[in-house]
Amino acid sequence: MTLAYSHAYYESLPKKRMGAGCLFFNERNEVLLVKPNYKPGWEIPGGGVEDNESPKQCCQREVFEEIGLNREIGRLLVLDYNRPNDPKTESLMFVFDGGVLDESDIAAIQLPADELSEFAFFRRDTLPNTMTKPLKARVLAAWQQYDYGQTLYLENQQKV
Repeated sequence: MTLAYSHAYYESLPKKRMGAGCLFFNERNEVLLVKPNYKPGWEIPGGGVEDNESPKQCCQREVFEEIGLNREIGRLLVLDYNRPNDPKTESLMFVFDGGVLDESDIAAIQLPADELSEFAFFRRDTLPNTMTKPLKARVLAAWQQYDYGQTLYLENQQKV
């Protein structure tokens, strides 16, 4: 006997916010960050996952929208579950490997002026203090997984 689930059942299931971003490196093993106009601090290229979009598709779309590069997105580096923290709802944050950008890739970066004001590359020890603590922890964990060739699951930026 097959169970059929009603539309109301699916509507009753919890909904989580999801975001996806990407680590890009230059040839000196520094990570690319972008500076949004609409909030303080620095971010990795990425954004919110839309309806009927996978996290990896979101990442590819956001990379194109934010830095103008149409690149194949690599493997998952980190998945981070974040419990609710008012006003933010609970979320799943995905960080993917964008690979190494050469000088011609970097020269081709185009930022949308209405969304991002600048981009820069940073070493691990020079990540800006204006990054949020959760994002900085997530980026450092993803960077480590990039180096190790592994994937890591986090809860609230903590290894579990």
